Amino acid sequence: MSRYDSRSGDPASYRDRRSDSGLGGPTGFGGSVQHSSSNRKDYDGGASPRNLSLDGLPHFEKNFYIESSAVRAMTDAEVNEYRQLREITVEGRDVPKPVKTFHDAGFPEYVMQEIAKAGFTEPTPIQSQGWPMALKGRDLIGIAETGSGKTLAYLLPAIVHVNAQPILDHGDGPIVLILAPTRELAVQIQQEATKFGASSRIKSTCIYGGVPKGPQVRDLQKGVEIVIATPGRLIDMLESNHTNLQRVTYLVLDEADRMLDMGFDPQLRKIVSQIRPDRQTLYWSATWPKEVEQLARKFLYNPYKVIIGSSDLKANHAIRQYVDIVSEKQKYDKLVKLLEDIMDGSRILIFMDTKKGCDQITRQLRMDGWPALSIHGDKSQAERDWVLSEFKSGKSPIMTATDVAARGLDVKDVKYVINYDFPGSLEDYVHRIGRTGRAGAKGTAYTFFTAANARFAKELIAILEEAGQKVSPELAAMGRGAPPPPSGPRGFQDRGRGYGSSRPWS
Repeated sequence: MSRYDSRSGDPASYRDRRSDSGLGGPTGFGGSVQHSSSNRKDYDGGASPRNLSLDGLPHFEKNFYIESSAVRAMTDAEVNEYRQLREITVEGRDVPKPVKTFHDAGFPEYVMQEIAKAGFTEPTPIQSQGWPMALKGRDLIGIAETGSGKTLAYLLPAIVHVNAQPILDHGDGPIVLILAPTRELAVQIQQEATKFGASSRIKSTCIYGGVPKGPQVRDLQKGVEIVIATPGRLIDMLESNHTNLQRVTYLVLDEADRMLDMGFDPQLRKIVSQIRPDRQTLYWSATWPKEVEQLARKFLYNPYKVIIGSSDLKANHAIRQYVDIVSEKQKYDKLVKLLEDIMDGSRILIFMDTKKGCDQITRQLRMDGWPALSIHGDKSQAERDWVLSEFKSGKSPIMTATDVAARGLDVKDVKYVINYDFPGSLEDYVHRIGRTGRAGAKGTAYTFFTAANARFAKELIAILEEAGQKVSPELAAMGRGAPPPPSGPRGFQDRGRGYGSSRPWS
C-alpha cells in the first residue's frame, strides 16, 4: 500500500486527484503520458526507457501534476510576459505553464503547512517553472545561479514522489537519491529534507566521507526514503552492500558542473548505471559548459530545460563588485585596511587558493586581533562543522575558506565576500561571490587582482559590465593587454564614484 494512499481523508491526495484529472492511467512505466509517448530524437544521449529492459521492475507513479484553474486560465501572452519578467527561458515538448503562487503548484496540505512555517511569500523563478515540470514526472535540466531556491525546486516534488510510492520493505534502498559535490552542500540539503519531510514522516540520511561510517550505515540499514550523498562515499556504501539503488525512481544531480570540475564523472556514471532506466532525473547546474551538456545527454531522456537568467556566465546583479589591482606583497595590508573599513559585526567570507595560505592568513589575522577561523578540505569533519557553526552564529564573523565552501555553503546574511586570491576560473569567481546577495538580499564582493591573474581580465570585465558594475581604468587597461600599474594601486578609494561605497579605503 502506498504511504500516500494511507492518508485517510486527505483531499489533496495526488493519487486521487490524478485519477480524476483526465490524464488517463499509466502508459508503460511511470504513468507519464508525456514521457511514454516521447520520441528518441528528443535528447540524443539517453536511451528511451521503453527500449531498455524493465523486466521484473515494479510499476511506479511519477506524474502528479494537476494544473490549477488560475494557471489554466493564463493566456499564452500572459505566460510569455510572466516568463520574460522573471527571466525564465524554457525548452522541451509540452512545457507546463509557470505557477505564480504556492497554491497553484497544487502541493498537498502537509507540504503547504511547511511552506507557511518557513515564511515564504511566493515561489522563486526556478520554483515557479520547475515545480510543474518536476511534478509531471519528466526529466528536467535546471540552470540557475546559486541562491535561487533550486533546493526546494527539487525537494518538494521529491517528497510528493516518495509519498506516492509503496512503503519501504526490509533491505530496500532509498526512493530518492540526491548527489552533491561537497559535504557541506549535502548536509544543508538534508536539513531542508528533514524540515519539509517531517510531517510525512519521511526519513533521510546524509552519506559523505571524512566521518565514521557507523552512524551512516545504521541509517541505511534501518531504511530511509531519501539519501543525500557525495559520490565517493556512496560508492563505498554500495560496494560494501550497505545499501542498493534498486528502489531509486527519483534521481537528483545537484551542482553537476561542480561535480565534473572535481573529477566525479566516472563515479557518477558508475552510480547512475545501477539505477533503473525509467527513473525521473533532475539535473541542476549553475553553468552549461559542453562537458555538463554531454553528461546530461547521457543521463536524461526527453527532458524539459529551464534557464533562469541566461546560460551565459554572469554574476548576481544584487552583488556590488569591486576589483583592486594589487601586488602579491600588498595583499595582507590591503586586507586589514579593508576589514577596518567594513567590519561591523556582519559575516565576512574570505577566499584563498590554497589550504596552506588559508591557515597562514587566518593565523595572522588572529594574531592581529581579528575574529577569524578557517575551513578547507584538510580539516576534520568535526572541525569543519564547528567552524561553520561559529560563523553562522556570528561568534566568529570572519571565515577564510578554499573553494570547498564556494558552492553549496548556505549561510544567511553573508554581507561581504573577499577574494584574497583570484580563483582559477571565472565560473568559480561567480560562485564565490554568490555566497552573498542570496534570497533577495544585497551583498558586496571585493577582489584582489594581480599581474598573475591578467589572463582573466577580459572575461572579468565582461562579467562586471553585464552586471552594471564600474570597471576601473587599471583593469580596463589590463583587459586590453597592458601591464598592471607599477606603483601602488589606488585600492577602493574611488568607491564613491562607482567603484564602491563613499567611504575611502586608502
